[in-house]
Amino acid sequence: MNGFGNARPAQAEDLAAAGLQPAVDNSREPIGIVLEIAGSGSQIALDLQRLQECSGDGDPSIALAGQVGSQIKIRVGNGWLLASVRTQRQDSKTPGGILANIDFLGEGDEERLTGRIHGFRRGVTSYPIPGALVYPATSKDLREIYAGDGRNAIQVGTVFPTKDIRAGIYIDAFLGKHFALLGSTGTGKSTSAALILHRICESAANGHVVMVDPHGEYASAFRETGIILDVSNLQMPYWLMNFEEHCEVFLTSSGNDRQEDADVLAKCLLQARMKNRLAESMGKITVDTPIPYLLSDLTNILQNEMGKLDKATSTAPYMRVKSKIDEMKADPRYQFMFSGMLVGDTMADFISRVFRMPSDGKPISIIDVSGVPSDITATVVALLSRMVFDFAIWAREEKTRPVLLVCEEAHRYVPNEKNADGSSVGRVLSRIAKEGRKYGISLGLITQRPSDLAEGVLSQCGTIISMRLNNDRDQAFVKAAMPEGARGFLDSIPALRNRECIICGEGVSIPIRVSFDNLEEYKRPASADPSFSDLWQERGGEEDMVQRTVQRWRAQGR
Repeated sequence: MNGFGNARPAQAEDLAAAGLQPAVDNSREPIGIVLEIAGSGSQIALDLQRLQECSGDGDPSIALAGQVGSQIKIRVGNGWLLASVRTQRQDSKTPGGILANIDFLGEGDEERLTGRIHGFRRGVTSYPIPGALVYPATSKDLREIYAGDGRNAIQVGTVFPTKDIRAGIYIDAFLGKHFALLGSTGTGKSTSAALILHRICESAANGHVVMVDPHGEYASAFRETGIILDVSNLQMPYWLMNFEEHCEVFLTSSGNDRQEDADVLAKCLLQARMKNRLAESMGKITVDTPIPYLLSDLTNILQNEMGKLDKATSTAPYMRVKSKIDEMKADPRYQFMFSGMLVGDTMADFISRVFRMPSDGKPISIIDVSGVPSDITATVVALLSRMVFDFAIWAREEKTRPVLLVCEEAHRYVPNEKNADGSSVGRVLSRIAKEGRKYGISLGLITQRPSDLAEGVLSQCGTIISMRLNNDRDQAFVKAAMPEGARGFLDSIPALRNRECIICGEGVSIPIRVSFDNLEEYKRPASADPSFSDLWQERGGEEDMVQRTVQRWRAQGR
């Protein structure tokens, strides 16, 4: 008899008498019993002897049975209940006993011939009773669960601790309800992001993906499968900005002066827009209407208004705004946006190029903003994000063409209240997080500091991919945003290896620990850390390197 009242097979004594060891099917032998039942999880008692017997099993899932983060199953009626082990502690009352807390993941039917889980589904309808037996989940069980239910999925790695069970992400649920990729610096986050985006592009050659790249890392990864837009070829027309974005770029004052400057800019900007022939055919336009105007018209209107005797304010607001516009027109760093060549009505062409419509086999556009002057970087990202949102709103009458917007270093653009700087990009991306899925916009946030994200944004992400997080605040922030059933997995976040992650949420059947696939060298982003020990051994060529760097520095280009 074992510790749970189950008799060993009758022939075991005969085999022992003959000096042979009976072959035990560990998947059919219980490893514990249920002690206590609660709505989301329960407490079980595990038999240390049985766990030690299982540890030598050839099935890696059975070998890890009972360990924190492993899966166990409980028979309920004619089916199985799948649960994850969250915590363990020694039972002081029972020698060799272990008490463990578990989180329920879902349930499935029992396949009669094999006894494994079949037809798995998330959620629990029937709970076990105290005294129910606990069994190890086998690799065959997990393969059935992770095989999915026929929905389109992208394969990104293997399920830990197995070597052959593929980890799939349901692409519609993954993109339809936003996602976040989190991980401390050096964990392989950029390469993992590139892997996921490559898999998405491979499965949807006619997709529409826009990625904001603040460090110029991803150009090398998507040269063959996407287009790279930077300050040399972005050609973003300044007149696409709405009034709020105009204020961020053209106004330098603060307090009461800023309100005066904003009033002056609003009046003059509207007059400049109305000079376009489009304004005559459209009838009523506003200061936000995206129709072209000449910067020279705007400065001339400011000059004329400044000379009027009946103006409401002094000449100072007009001078401040005009001086800033003249300064930006003359600065070559801003030519990608404020060039005199960008006055034509190219709005449709710009949207088609950036949003990849048509994609022409290159469904992703990488917007490299590393060369954009830092004082307007947030405005450029805000403009791109707002155009994605506005386009989706006004395209609802057409056949919906969903757009995926991916933001690397997301904490820079959607900061919490403590780090907020009042820029419009945070408000735009927060609105996309809350309302975007209604209009066919998917938001992907990539960051190493989730605790610096705006409150509530992470909770809007239906799927969370968490790599190793070293900071306690970040770990607590992620745990608060993840569903209850994933808590057992979350405890292993500090112990994850590089290029390992926990995936939970709508994009997967159940929370899983995944080891990401290797990505080909030419598909990886240029984010590798420099090797100090190697590079500091090299000599020669430093003078020429410094000269070339200074030339690029002065020319503000690569």
